[in-house]
Amino acid sequence: MANKSTTKRFAPKLHVRKGDTVMVIAGDDKGKTGIVLQVFPDRNRATVEGVNIVKKHVKATQTEEGGIQEVESTIHLSNLAVVDPKTGEPTRTGRRKEGGESVRISKKTGNIIK
Repeated sequence: MANKSTTKRFAPKLHVRKGDTVMVIAGDDKGKTGIVLQVFPDRNRATVEGVNIVKKHVKATQTEEGGIQEVESTIHLSNLAVVDPKTGEPTRTGRRKEGGESVRISKKTGNIIK
């Protein structure tokens, strides 16, 4: 059999994008909302502002002092739901063709999500 590469050819279509307002639907931070700062499609994880805070021990350098810092860690995409901009409630997302391009829509209300 031929050697198959384990890397994916295309980036998967995810329900979460950078800049989206999301709500955590499972885990310790359930119910919290925040803005997506970064998405990692290869790991199915995202960093959300103010969610999944962990303590990180930082060694001192010449420019920065060391100590224990609190930083946001990544959270799995399955634990996040996009917040509908009109209602403010978490919703699942779908896709629809409008004007020749694909747009994300709210499954609850049918509104377009930017």
